[in-house]
Amino acid sequence: MPYVYAFDHKHRRPPMEYKDLLGGKGANLAEMTSVLKLPVPPGFTISTEACVDYLASGWPDALDAEIAKQISKLEKAMGRKLGDPSDPLLVSVRSGAKFSMPGMMDTVLNLGLNDQSVEGLATVTDDERFAYDSYRRFIAMYGRIVLGVDGELFEEPLEHAKHRAGVINDAELGAPELKHLCEAYKAAVENATGSPFPQKPREQLDGAVEAVFKSWNGARAIAYRVREKLSHDLGTAVNVQAMVFGNRDDNSGTGVGFTRNAATGANKPYGDFLVNAQGEDVVAGIRNTEDLDHMKEKFPKIHTELLVIFRRLEAHYRDMCDTEFTIEQGKLWMLQTRVGKRTGAAALKMAVDMTKGTGKGDDRWKISREEAVMRVDAHHLDAVLHPQFAGKGLMLAKGLAASPGAAVGKVYFTADDAVNAADRGEPVVLVRSETSPEDVHGMMVAEGILTARGGLVSHAAVVARGWGTPAIVGAEDIKIKGKQFSVGDIVVSEGDVISLDGTSGEVVLGAMELASAEPPAEFHTILKWADVIRKGKLAVRANADTGEDAANARELGAEGIGLCRTEHMFLAPDRLPVVREMILANTPAQEEMALEKLRAAQEADFLDILDAMDGLPVTVRLLDPPLHEFLPSAEELRLKEATDGLSNEEQEMLAAAESWAEHNPMIGTRGVRLGVIKPGLYAMQVRALLAAAATLRERGKKPIVEVMIPLTVTREEMALARSWVQAEIDDALKGMRRKPNITIGTMVETPRAAICADEIAEVSDFFSFGTNDLTQLTFGFSRDDVESRMMPAYLEQGLLKRNPFETIDQDGVGDLVRLGAKLGRETKPDLKLGVCGEHGGDPESIQLFYDAGLDYVSCSPFRVPIARLAAAQAIIGSAESTA
Repeated sequence: MPYVYAFDHKHRRPPMEYKDLLGGKGANLAEMTSVLKLPVPPGFTISTEACVDYLASGWPDALDAEIAKQISKLEKAMGRKLGDPSDPLLVSVRSGAKFSMPGMMDTVLNLGLNDQSVEGLATVTDDERFAYDSYRRFIAMYGRIVLGVDGELFEEPLEHAKHRAGVINDAELGAPELKHLCEAYKAAVENATGSPFPQKPREQLDGAVEAVFKSWNGARAIAYRVREKLSHDLGTAVNVQAMVFGNRDDNSGTGVGFTRNAATGANKPYGDFLVNAQGEDVVAGIRNTEDLDHMKEKFPKIHTELLVIFRRLEAHYRDMCDTEFTIEQGKLWMLQTRVGKRTGAAALKMAVDMTKGTGKGDDRWKISREEAVMRVDAHHLDAVLHPQFAGKGLMLAKGLAASPGAAVGKVYFTADDAVNAADRGEPVVLVRSETSPEDVHGMMVAEGILTARGGLVSHAAVVARGWGTPAIVGAEDIKIKGKQFSVGDIVVSEGDVISLDGTSGEVVLGAMELASAEPPAEFHTILKWADVIRKGKLAVRANADTGEDAANARELGAEGIGLCRTEHMFLAPDRLPVVREMILANTPAQEEMALEKLRAAQEADFLDILDAMDGLPVTVRLLDPPLHEFLPSAEELRLKEATDGLSNEEQEMLAAAESWAEHNPMIGTRGVRLGVIKPGLYAMQVRALLAAAATLRERGKKPIVEVMIPLTVTREEMALARSWVQAEIDDALKGMRRKPNITIGTMVETPRAAICADEIAEVSDFFSFGTNDLTQLTFGFSRDDVESRMMPAYLEQGLLKRNPFETIDQDGVGDLVRLGAKLGRETKPDLKLGVCGEHGGDPESIQLFYDAGLDYVSCSPFRVPIARLAAAQAIIGSAESTA
């Protein structure tokens, strides 16, 4: 199988289906060339397999000959030769992984220029300024990307050149200044690397291809993949394409266009455009751009041609597309397309709008409701639930609203400083002139992003929108100098607080109060369609411990509570002293008295929760944590004893804390084990729960109670604990004619419980998989310790494909869930199955839970809308894979 494919290569299937091999960009270039017959500069794609083989064992032996063959074909098509000193062929080298990674990988333009061919380019185009502008861009890009030269070494001479010439932007520099810049750039390369700038075009090309391969494992690419949960094993393709020049003259230009508005979802094309510029000028935010309406004034015929192409692309891909295009001396060229990234509000609006049909004649198309549901993801829902400003503040500046939502944080001017501040627990707003891929690690930790330059498709805008991070770009009034920026007489220094409104583009001095967002109508439409799809197949519950949380969860669409953690009630300021009374009790009578106080308090709590979830199931987990967690730290008490002394009560608490202290409390005296030692504790909780349910039934309500025993690992444990609960139920329901069905089950949270699920199911009405602890005990990880210290290194080095505490481990923990569900149902076919760990709100994990046959997932209340959507997508995904 070859490593290299021309854009017009005849594949057995449509090229867009070969993204694994050609990468997203290469597949779409081939699709536009061979299927849509659009004006695409010719070129070829070096496959992802070449990258994977290179990373595994070095430059593949067959690759040189294949590249040479494709260069020869390209030279023939263009009528020019690479490196020809009289009329050179120039190419671009771009990466293109299977999944879109905007700004994360490296691009080199104008490759093939050297000290001789630049003069040939000047002669053949009769434009010395254009030739040397292209050369200085190439030296800077190649130096930074391929040779690893600090970009500041090129930025400084450029700023000096503009200052000397008395111009504002680089398009106004003349040929003499650009010639001087080329010499300055080459000197900077030689000073930084110890070697002259490479002059042989094939050496340049090999270096650029290798740089793209290497960039796959660069820190910024790894960080992006970790964030987006993408595999590190895919590799990237490399696209080599004949150059067309938007910086040729004022009858040329370059732009990025969207077939619909990626920020609002409106069915109107939009984009950014620059006359006499190259593509990097637009996406890097180096110059402030104009919109497509301005392009229409300058190039009316080309504007019309572009809109026709937009309609064809939408009809072909059946989705909103983004594009890059160049105009070279009055001719339009399409450089790339892909299904475009969009904000949450735009994704929802587009998905709903596209079910109604769009386009005309042969280009008319629409999608189904199921497809619409699949077009929206968790990030999109999160984005429309972003907070907004609650009032008005002192507006410092206004820029382009690049990514919606409001953010408040302390100002930091470099990515490294932003990361350090975030590590200290500070909320961060990253402020830059413009962002570049080197800033990704700082952008990842930022609450919001602000740039002084750039347009709506600049690096900052695209990345922020993809992550749902509020962002404002192109705020021209902001003047950044060192570690401060000024707007008129107002100076904002590092560490000062500002607020951003990414929806309006307003930058506000100080900390604004934030209010919850009001999701658009399409939010509710999509979730309504999702609910129809998953009805009777996979329910969504919430983890809630208070009446307020339960009410909020129901408002967000929860169909019950999958986990009510009773220990959270014990930690309330008015409950904690009573819990300590119970722990410190010296006699059965003292303990009973304390338990009765707790029973009354718990009854009130249960009443609120059951009332909020009237008619829906509520799973109440009996006390789980070890008792020492309700006592002061033994270490702190010893310190106080050594310094100030302890009161009699504190002496008792120290003795109790030392008595209950454990070396490994996570696998110590907790859960059902605590009930075995203190059976009165569980009995009290069940009495409180049943009393609350009885009160509500008397009021005409319909409480549905499920009692969950935590941490059982044997049938005998579960049978004993069930007997305590059943005794209280029998006593409470004695004499009732129509007794409510109160079920008793357990949380499966150890590997043994999953493996012995068939035995435990004999005495259980339901299982709820506690995947948080199941993950800890399967991996041998302490979540509190490994997530901050070890996990980043494991993810970056590919030792783990993803954080198992965020997305369930498919092979280990996932296998235990599947096994436990299978064994449980074999013993008891009507066994109810659910999951109540944090994974219950993770879309990838939900797919596994549905495929394993679970009846419901349960998650934090604010994740309920995401779980509703993901559950529907899991059902659609399983049906599609089966078909």
